[in-house]
Amino acid sequence: MTADKPNPAELDLTDVDWITASGGGGNCVLLGRKGEFILVGDSKNPERLPHVYTLDEARAWVEGAKAGIFDGLLCP
Repeated sequence: MTADKPNPAELDLTDVDWITASGGGGNCVLLGRKGEFILVGDSKNPERLPHVYTLDEARAWVEGAKAGIFDGLLCP
């Protein structure tokens, strides 16, 4: 069963422990967890609301990245 995703504007983000993931050159994203949701934010604009993903969505993305299925997105 997939949980309905909340509107990020309605989340209290004050207690989220953010992780900064760096790709080098100042290109970073913020990652955090709020209950059963994974949050992805913009490190250069932390005042912007984060994108919200279910654990299943986040798991599919991580497993896909590990398997290399997104590699073509990085090559012109």
